[in-house]
Amino acid sequence: MTAKQKQNELGKALWDIADSLRGAMNADSFRDYMLSFLFLRYLSSNYQESVKKELGSDYPKLDEKDKRTPLSIWYDDNPDYVEEFEAQMRKKVHYVIEPDYLWGSIAEMARTQHPDLLKTLQKGFKYIENESFGNSFKGLFSEINLDSEKLGKNYEARNAKLCTIIQKIAEGIADFDTDTDSLGDAYEYLIGQFAAGSGKKAGEFYTPQQISSILSEIVTLDAQDPKLGKKKKINRVLDFTCGSGSLLLNVKTKIEKAGGTISQIYGQEKNVTTYNLARMNMLLHGVKDSEFNIFHGDTLKNEWPLLNEMNPAKKVEFDAIVANPPFSLRWSPSETTGEDFRFKNYGLAPKSAADFAFLLHGFHFLSDEGTMAIILPHGVLFRGGAESRIREKLLKDNNIDTVIGLPSNLFFSTGIPVCILVLKKCKKEDDVLFINASDEENFAKEKRQNYLRKKDIQKILDTYQNRPEEKIERYARRVSMDEIVKNDYNLNISRYVSTAKPEPIIDLEEVHTKLVDVEERIKASREEHNSYLRELGLKEI
Repeated sequence: MTAKQKQNELGKALWDIADSLRGAMNADSFRDYMLSFLFLRYLSSNYQESVKKELGSDYPKLDEKDKRTPLSIWYDDNPDYVEEFEAQMRKKVHYVIEPDYLWGSIAEMARTQHPDLLKTLQKGFKYIENESFGNSFKGLFSEINLDSEKLGKNYEARNAKLCTIIQKIAEGIADFDTDTDSLGDAYEYLIGQFAAGSGKKAGEFYTPQQISSILSEIVTLDAQDPKLGKKKKINRVLDFTCGSGSLLLNVKTKIEKAGGTISQIYGQEKNVTTYNLARMNMLLHGVKDSEFNIFHGDTLKNEWPLLNEMNPAKKVEFDAIVANPPFSLRWSPSETTGEDFRFKNYGLAPKSAADFAFLLHGFHFLSDEGTMAIILPHGVLFRGGAESRIREKLLKDNNIDTVIGLPSNLFFSTGIPVCILVLKKCKKEDDVLFINASDEENFAKEKRQNYLRKKDIQKILDTYQNRPEEKIERYARRVSMDEIVKNDYNLNISRYVSTAKPEPIIDLEEVHTKLVDVEERIKASREEHNSYLRELGLKEI
């Protein structure tokens, strides 16, 4: 079994546990409990491995029957050295967890149905939020209400339910390897499964992996000449509607697999629960708290001080920007929003659809050598009014590089077809590449969803990377700005890449030959039939 298969098996095992317990409470609440406990399991495992290396021969060895954690024994035996030890661990691992709050201690309390489990968990979560890390994880478990009636009507009932949930999780993953890659991928698997079952709410926190892969591959290619392959380094990557952070992690994975590096990851998320999921997701994938910066706030209002810097000399720019913002979100720009540095050269997106507001927000922070890939509804390609004027400005400035049309029903949250817009400030070609990946031959259908197969994704990426001079029939074409101007800056893909299948050419001579042959066979068959009728003394036909 490969490492990836083992990771998938762990994810499936956890999903089976979730499936067996999900009726116990509201689905969204259960998702948050499940993922938080998995996160605690990861933090504990990672911390204990580091402690074991740090203490070396001083790390206590316990009998199998002894259910205490080795670290708790060391703390009891070395009270005068605890403060110094924790300071050292903060330097090495960036965080500390006291023995009582380690997963092993919590799991043992669950196994024995300890009446203080709930209280201990509450203290543990507060400790991790306020004391475990330096400063990055305030409010990390703020949405996990252990006093909620969804867990039970009184303390005893809630404590008993938590014992059951934690015990099942502990038993379910006991036989699995739980290193960073395994738990990180299991976390991703669970997020995807929860998204699949949450319908429209999934759009708040999850971009399907197939689409995430396309965006991630595009922004990690050389911006000026994608044919040169992957960039060697990305200084900063941004997802300004980052959800659970999966898209950002995908960018990191793509560039590192190609031997490149990424210095810093930035994300912004408005929903506080999802914001917490994103921070957990980063840590679960081995990203140190010093290597990422996730901000909780409204992107359209630009509430992030880092991005709201009025001094152009201090403007933060990003080499790669990816985004899957909410489609056609209604927004309420104020009277002064039109003077916002993100919008003033383009105009405001209409109140009925903030799609271009999101696009312009990200594009403002794109570096001259960067690439931005954003998922938007097809309406941005052809709608009139303010959107038409924004689209025209971007095209005149030669900032729209590629338009990729995707099939409908790819998302859990909506069935509408979407497109990917690729934007650059360093674009050297004076045309726009159109890729029509929405035809039936370019995706597969399942009962609930359509999906892009590996070959479909690779076809999109190969076409983008190679930007062929000659059109690919019914699939892709480079379109000159002159032609786009003649179409009033309308980017509707069907105007440039026809999806109609050509009528078959009929060979009249071949058809005539076949008809003559059919006539001859009919004549021969009739004559044979009549010979039988004559023998029988019957009337011929």
